[in-house]
Amino acid sequence: MDKLSIGQMAKLNHVSKQTLRYYDKIKLLEPDIVDEKTGYRYYSIKQSARLDMIQYMKSTGMTLKDIKKQLDCNESQSVKDMLKQNIMEIDAQIRELEYQKRAVERTLKSYERYEGSPPDGTITIENIEKRQMYCIDSGMNFYDHGIDFYEMLLRKLKKNMIYDKIPQIYFCNAGTILRQENLEKRYFYSSEVFVFVDNDYVPNDLTISIPANTYLCIYCDEFEKEKEYINRLLDEVSDKGYIISGDYICEVLAELPFLEEDERGMFLRLQIPIELNL
Repeated sequence: MDKLSIGQMAKLNHVSKQTLRYYDKIKLLEPDIVDEKTGYRYYSIKQSARLDMIQYMKSTGMTLKDIKKQLDCNESQSVKDMLKQNIMEIDAQIRELEYQKRAVERTLKSYERYEGSPPDGTITIENIEKRQMYCIDSGMNFYDHGIDFYEMLLRKLKKNMIYDKIPQIYFCNAGTILRQENLEKRYFYSSEVFVFVDNDYVPNDLTISIPANTYLCIYCDEFEKEKEYINRLLDEVSDKGYIISGDYICEVLAELPFLEEDERGMFLRLQIPIELNL
């Protein structure tokens, strides 16, 4: 035990010889003795204490550079400050993982809704639960333009979301709103684009609450069909004597992972809130 070879030191401490060589290179843990003739490295068993501390500090998330700095300065307050900073960084990483998990859950739900949805052109009456919406007004009527303009709206939406620190997991499945007064006149003017969000991740003051309601819906597999399908919904409202009770919502149920001519593969649920004339 007077001197341990690099292999013995590595085996005793459950690390690799490569790790010890690297620690020597960066002067984090240098051998106690280096044979000038052979170049062999020998360690003292007492150096295991420093190696234990290195491994422990590494397990807290500290970098090797920071560990060396703390061990060299030998000040407890400095170590505490570093650990507090590590806690903040770990919390940020946990939040990012929570966002990633939520993104996976939302994507799976979108695909499940797509697979369970009626075919294109099907009209249904559905009770839809309360939802939270993050919405911006672009100031321009996107019904006067095509898919290229819609993509420009999405760039503006993304910019606003970044500014408001909205997690980017919500950027997919962006929809649009046609206000009730314009809808009833069949006047296709709307400049508002939105995404549905969760209160757990987005502050209430940045969202609009859409109450639970009964909706007349039609499913749509092409962006270009929207005006035609809105008119079909309005005809159904008129034929059945329903009362429109709110704004029209174009919800992207799913963005599909295949693009045609670089256009989004979207499956839509067009919705008009109604009161049934029972």
